[in-house]
Amino acid sequence: MTAIPACPAMPAHRLSVVVPVYNEEDNVEPLVRRVHEALANYAHPWELVLVDDGSSDATVERGLAAAGEYGAHVRIVELTRNYKQTAAMQAGVDAARGDVIVTMDGDLQNDPIDIPRMVARLLNENLDLVAGWRKNRQDGLFLRKIPSKIANKLIAHLTGVKLRDYGCSLKAYRADVIKRVRLYGEMHRFIPAWMATVTTPRRIAEEPTTHHARTAGVSKYGISRTFRVILDLIAVYFFMRFRARPGHFFGGIGLGLTGLSGLILTWLAWVKFGLGESIGGRPLLIVGIGGLIAGLHFITTGVLAELLARTYFESGTVRSYTARPEAELADDAGWLKKE
Repeated sequence: MTAIPACPAMPAHRLSVVVPVYNEEDNVEPLVRRVHEALANYAHPWELVLVDDGSSDATVERGLAAAGEYGAHVRIVELTRNYKQTAAMQAGVDAARGDVIVTMDGDLQNDPIDIPRMVARLLNENLDLVAGWRKNRQDGLFLRKIPSKIANKLIAHLTGVKLRDYGCSLKAYRADVIKRVRLYGEMHRFIPAWMATVTTPRRIAEEPTTHHARTAGVSKYGISRTFRVILDLIAVYFFMRFRARPGHFFGGIGLGLTGLSGLILTWLAWVKFGLGESIGGRPLLIVGIGGLIAGLHFITTGVLAELLARTYFESGTVRSYTARPEAELADDAGWLKKE
């Protein structure tokens, strides 16, 4: 492991490190130990929030044992079932009490030694997000690196947020900004794009980070997630471009279909009444009527459905997960600070 550097100079703050874990029983104790080693010289109060995403192994028990060993600043948020990574990350963000929130994976591929440097850049450069860039990624070429590189270029092109590594979970956020973004589906990999809906992309930066090969456990996410990511990317593109004016998106499609259908039906009306020919058996009649109905549906049902869905998730009273109650801590309790 890399030697622990001195804590960089930065403004006073409290730090929450959020780590979603799922069936990582062999990694929990080494993870907690490594975070403590990396933050041994950290000059500001910090806490570690482990979010168990409904693990079926001994992840929770080993997390609780680590919390008992290290102190109340190690907290366990236990979800009632497996809600997937995005909901687990949202649960951790909701539970975090710090002014700065850092998220990272629980498989020890991200190295917590990068945390102080990323937080220092976030605060000293007045940024809202510093995203990790796995410059020397230690993953398989064909199943992970190549698909990831293609996805990163596509996401950057469609969203306008130019990052080289959207998939790196190691990120540092200002808490008051990230808490204004609600995550669901597979949205955790699009957080920089969602952040751009509540802040300017100029306050989003990228920082090279250390990346290790997995040494214990197995990856829970494979190439099968590609299709879910594509659907979520369409949703991200829609809300970044048309969030305040969804009628322009659906209305444009609807008007195009109804306009085309209107021309078709006008032509058929001329054939019927002007030329006196029968149109009942013409496929073009079905196309015209079907296009008209589809266009009206795009204008009405699509707009209402998308607005209702977004209202549902942004209402502030609805969450994409449920978690077991956690013991309450006083505001000044449960923090570890170097003496």
